[in-house]
This record gives sequence, structure tokens and C-alpha cells, in this order.
Amino acid sequence: MEKTKVLFVCLGNICRSPTAEGIFKYKMEQKGLSSRFEHDSAGTSAYHAGERPDPRSQEKALEKGIDLNFIRSRQFITEDYYAFDYIFAMDEKNYRDIMDDRPENATAKIQMMLDHNPEVVDKNVPDPYWTGAEGFELVFQLLDTAVENFINEKSR
Repeated sequence: MEKTKVLFVCLGNICRSPTAEGIFKYKMEQKGLSSRFEHDSAGTSAYHAGERPDPRSQEKALEKGIDLNFIRSRQFITEDYYAFDYIFAMDEKNYRDIMDDRPENATAKIQMMLDHNPEVVDKNVPDPYWTGAEGFELVFQLLDTAVENFINEKSR
């Protein structure tokens, strides 16, 4: 069976997309599905290339038993359109940036991450970079539900 390849994308790849990737990895391991999926995260900018996730993201994830230390920020590249089955944008700006540069023959399905969280109307994952702990908690909760729903949809 070929693995489903998933990429999570935000602006800087230090808050939202690494949190989503960490949640995804953790849930796959808990469900025994690691062999069915591959994952990565990236940023539409290279502001933090090579850096670990924001310490506040790491702290929030560790509170939930999830280690983000394996993640290093990288910039989204053209090859990602072909290397991944799904590309999940964290907000409308990320989505537009990805779609604006999308080659005509790109194979990845590009979606908003919160399309998989029916509990919310606003499909933008708020950027917690400029907020306090409550912003990181909100982001974690929104992504946790969306990731869980996506994995359940794909593992049926």
C-alpha cells in the first residue's frame, strides 16, 4: 500500500504547521497508522529556516504529550506540489500563496486545514506568534480536531 503524504503549511513554519505535524505524527502512532502516512511541514516564507518550532508551541504540545523537537523549519518549494498528496494551508493567505504559484500539472490536493474541523465557521487557524498562552491553546485545539477528523476520513 502506498503511503498518503501530507504537508502542513503556514507562514513561518514555527507555530501552526509544526503543531499540526506533531499532532498528526502523534495520532498516527497512537492509532497504529504510521506505516500508512508520511508527513512534513513548511512555511511560505523562509524567515525561520532551520529553526525548531516556537518554544510556546513546543510547550503547549508537550503538555499534551507531543514532542515537536524533531521538526526544523523549511520553506515551501515547487517540488512539494508533486511530492505530497495533500497540502493543508493554515489560513487564507497561505492558501492563496500556494494556489497562486501552483503549476498547472501539480498533483497535490490543496485544502484549508480547518476544512476538517466542522465545529468552526472561520477556516483560518489564527497565528499565535503575537499572542499569549491562550492563543497557542486555541491553535492546538483547532488543529487537534481537524487532524483527528482527517486521519479518520483517510483511514477508513
